[in-house]
Amino acid sequence: MLVNCGQPLALVSHTDVPPRVTENFILTGYRFPNYSLRDCLWSAFRPTNETGNFWTHFLPVFIFAFYFVEVFGWDGAPDAEAAFFYPLWTYFIGVFCLLMASSMAHLLNSMSLVVREVCFFVDYGTISAYTVGSSLAYYYYIHPRAGIAAKGGQNSSQLGSNHEPDQRPASYAMPEHSMFFETFYMPCACVVAIICVLSCCNTRQRWREHRYIIRTLVFLLPFLISSTPVFYRLITTSPYSNTSPSFAASAPMSTFFYRHCVWLLVSALFNISKVPERLAPGRFDIWGHSHQWFHCCTFLSILDELHMILAEVRAILLSPDLLLPPTPSSRLPGPTIASTYGVMLLLQTTIISIIMWFSWHANCIYGPQKHRLEKQHLQKHLKCH
Repeated sequence: MLVNCGQPLALVSHTDVPPRVTENFILTGYRFPNYSLRDCLWSAFRPTNETGNFWTHFLPVFIFAFYFVEVFGWDGAPDAEAAFFYPLWTYFIGVFCLLMASSMAHLLNSMSLVVREVCFFVDYGTISAYTVGSSLAYYYYIHPRAGIAAKGGQNSSQLGSNHEPDQRPASYAMPEHSMFFETFYMPCACVVAIICVLSCCNTRQRWREHRYIIRTLVFLLPFLISSTPVFYRLITTSPYSNTSPSFAASAPMSTFFYRHCVWLLVSALFNISKVPERLAPGRFDIWGHSHQWFHCCTFLSILDELHMILAEVRAILLSPDLLLPPTPSSRLPGPTIASTYGVMLLLQTTIISIIMWFSWHANCIYGPQKHRLEKQHLQKHLKCH
């Protein structure tokens, strides 16, 4: 930890840090942006105004992993490395990167102004990648045509052991929507994710006054695009027979989705309103400010989303007549390395390129200020002569 005359470096107020570092209505608990990596890591165990932001997304990594791995212990589930689980693993990668990047951004952003910018550029990038990971899971497990396919006759898949005639309603074929789901859904999700990264990174260099509103509204678009398979499922009849175990397994999907939406709405309200610190500036500087509640609500939304996806995975595994393609009756390929990991890799490469460009620009702006800011800080706060 940084020391000043043998003592830990004191936290400073909003008047002692560059304006770039300050947050609305947070008055104290700031770390001056000259910490080393070791100092930043130690600050996770020190009450700063970023400590809660770190832990509210770091601890959820382990909670999410705990619920995620249970699917591999279900009866009839294929091996974890099977192609059936490729979309689920890409979803896990998206969530894991989001939570880790967010927690590390809040922990490490006091190394310098340039590092601070890079940390949050990465944070925005992983949020966008997460939306595509969700879209892949929706596409293969919830999409009524691409994710599951009717199988005429006997089921030769190892995903189920019972054999019943296909009792799925014929009205579920949805030919009027097949073009969007089969051709445009995933490309749209990827394009929107890239637009989100560009927009959010821009709010760190312009549109500063309305940055929280812009960032919140920008991520409404990928939610609407990604959730279209769920919206369709909610307004149509179930693809499963009412008497089948798959129907019972899939039934909670709507409840989990509604809860997912509620948590997202509450998190957006916290992020925009800056309540409770707006009501009592200085009182919630360390614990209980809006960004910590924002983190908690976003993770609860992710957890409900995971349960929703797992409900659909269980329904597919229990179904004797619905298989993950390819099957003779499916016009679409099933999940492959290229269509899952490949999509995520291509997206991440694009996002990294965007982050590198914005980081270079940030370095041009804030890099030359580093030594001047440190000199001013030392002159103001050095107490030992």
